[in-house]
Amino acid sequence: MSFTVALVGRPNVGKSTLFNRLAGKKLALVDDTPGVTRDWRSAPARVGGLSFTVVDTAGLEDVTDDSLEARMRRQTERALERADVALFIVDARTGITPLDRHFAALLRKSKTPVILVANKAEGKVGMTGLYEAFELGLGDPLALSAEHGEGMADLVQALLPYAPPEPEAAEKASAPVKGEGEEELPVGDQPETDEERARPIQIAIVGRPNVGKSTLLNALIGEERVLTGPEAGMTRDAISVDWEWRGRKFRLVDTAGMRRRARVDAKVEKLAVADALRVVRMAQVVLLVVDANQILDKQDLTIARTVVEEGRALVIALNKWDAVDDRAMALRQVEDKLQAALAQIKGVEVVTISALQGKKLDTLLDSILSTYGQWNRRIPTAQLNRWIEGVLDHHPPPLVEGRRVKIRYATQVKARPPTVALFVNKPLDLPESYQRYLIAHLRETFDLPGVPVRLLLRKQKNPYADD
Repeated sequence: MSFTVALVGRPNVGKSTLFNRLAGKKLALVDDTPGVTRDWRSAPARVGGLSFTVVDTAGLEDVTDDSLEARMRRQTERALERADVALFIVDARTGITPLDRHFAALLRKSKTPVILVANKAEGKVGMTGLYEAFELGLGDPLALSAEHGEGMADLVQALLPYAPPEPEAAEKASAPVKGEGEEELPVGDQPETDEERARPIQIAIVGRPNVGKSTLLNALIGEERVLTGPEAGMTRDAISVDWEWRGRKFRLVDTAGMRRRARVDAKVEKLAVADALRVVRMAQVVLLVVDANQILDKQDLTIARTVVEEGRALVIALNKWDAVDDRAMALRQVEDKLQAALAQIKGVEVVTISALQGKKLDTLLDSILSTYGQWNRRIPTAQLNRWIEGVLDHHPPPLVEGRRVKIRYATQVKARPPTVALFVNKPLDLPESYQRYLIAHLRETFDLPGVPVRLLLRKQKNPYADD
């Protein structure tokens, strides 16, 4: 069992820095600019033997209208309601501000227990602000430095009363120990087992700004989990949400909109785009969301090529389909652009949806599962060798300096994505054009649409040659 700790406070007091410190990873974007964090995000934390879920939230603003700041505040309040305990963070260097006093008064009325934390309290500079924090009426403040890791032992002691009781020793003794009785195999090198099937499928939702990525995530899970609105570039941090559909677990990750590199000037946006690319590299399926009224422009295709180069499975969602007038023409444009720009990965699943109206989301998820299954495919060695024999009979490799390259046999060495090793006598002499032909033929023969297929050339060792 675990419990949830929410980090709240006005902008730029160090919530995201503390979040990264507790999570043990640089997951949240950190910058001196106030208001970098907009959506709340969570991560498992373990500090001083204490395990819990830590939630980073947007900075609290004293606004209640329909502005972006007000919507951020409502998201923070929603996260606060779900938490077991809140850390109200103030800046010890700056001292207590009227905004701190305002939200301290609100937190005193909250049902969620509150622990007062004076961050940036290292050195003599923060002592004045630390003493001022007593006036907030939230108990004795904890002196902390999230950036330098000072005061973490005191924080653990303050959180201990909210931790659930430890399981009985007998339960611990009977729990299976990882690694006993079976060998842990590398992920991706074996067919999907029942254990792997129980793990969530990692899905990264990517695309240009304002194409409806966050709206799609909210529509899938059925709640306002991330901020949406007409403002472009609203999402900054990559927000991960665990979800289940038809008995299958998913981990959906909403990412910042990725514009062309030449147009990205602000430091925070550069950090957000770098975070989105990190999510792509960690994903299993990448869902590229495209505005159906601006179909597959240059940046969309650049993102798609990046996904393929990283070896991830790709599914394209044409969002805002309800606003398209000539749908037949739009689908032809998609087909033509994919054929011209992504010829190396034919058969990419393209699904027309409306995230705002919740249309065809089941079809989209079916396509994701189908593509994920292809990405996990393993082909028996015997079938691969029958395939390569047929290829060599009908279309052998071209002659190189009057001699033909000999392909001995083929075997699949990895899944995720499907990777086939060819053992040849002269790997460096097999032309790239012939390698592309083999990949296309392999994809067609074994029905592997929409996923990258990799070919590795290896030289068979001569048992009679000296090492």
